[in-house]
Amino acid sequence: MHRRATATTFRTRGAMSNSTAVQRVSVIGLGAMGAALAKALLAGGHEVTVWNRTAARAEPLVAEGATVATTSAEAMAAGDLVILCVLDDAAVREHVEPAAEQLRGRVLVNLTTTTPEQGRSLGRWAEANGVELIDGGIMAVPSMIGGPAAFLLYSGITAAFDRFRHVLDLFGRAEWVGTDYGAAAMYDLAILGGMYSMFAGFQQGGKMVRTTGGSAAHLATLMGPFLQAMAGMFAQYAPGIDDPASYVPEQSAEFTAGALTTINTAADEAGTPSELLQVLLKTVPGI
Repeated sequence: MHRRATATTFRTRGAMSNSTAVQRVSVIGLGAMGAALAKALLAGGHEVTVWNRTAARAEPLVAEGATVATTSAEAMAAGDLVILCVLDDAAVREHVEPAAEQLRGRVLVNLTTTTPEQGRSLGRWAEANGVELIDGGIMAVPSMIGGPAAFLLYSGITAAFDRFRHVLDLFGRAEWVGTDYGAAAMYDLAILGGMYSMFAGFQQGGKMVRTTGGSAAHLATLMGPFLQAMAGMFAQYAPGIDDPASYVPEQSAEFTAGALTTINTAADEAGTPSELLQVLLKTVPGI
């Protein structure tokens, strides 16, 4: 069983107790996404300290009111809320482990894309060092941050999330998915898996329609609205995953297998065979 986060109370700084007050927030990592997060915080009226390995990336944020730290540890010490948005888990560890003392008693929000197990490992490190960890997943591209279509997934220490939710909502709708440190990463990767499968299906479909004189551009105008409508059926499929023993599907496995077989045959006939379709066929329950 995975260790789960608890609502352990760590040393709380005075500024953190007022959910409507201006907060001291540090952002580590100023790539396109990190810079967008910092801009949203500045627009929200918070005191923002930033750090990036390439210092020049901080200059536009300084013009908007941010303070630049000379090291990532210095940046972490400046904020009651510390946000990490770096390359990978190795980069996360590179910054946080030497700065354990600076992070003690603070809330760390890791918005770096990692695996669920990496999130849980970071959670264990945080607990051992008196740091309240919130792990997150960003469901947006940088230009969407702060807009109505953006949402972010969070898991970990519930009390820390509640305390800073008004800050996190500046990035996009804040969705809490549980106390398991790995939950946000799991939801993030599950959603991205669906997205990449969709893109792969469109690429395959585009190749197929071109053999009839059609175009992928025309296919996009037809497939986009149809898939949006079909996404509304997720709620109908969910019971079959959550409670398969009592679920009676609306569409039989045989029907689904027949449809996928026909699509696969058409791809072969068009000279555009697809391993994707063969893999999908293997996933049909009971076939």
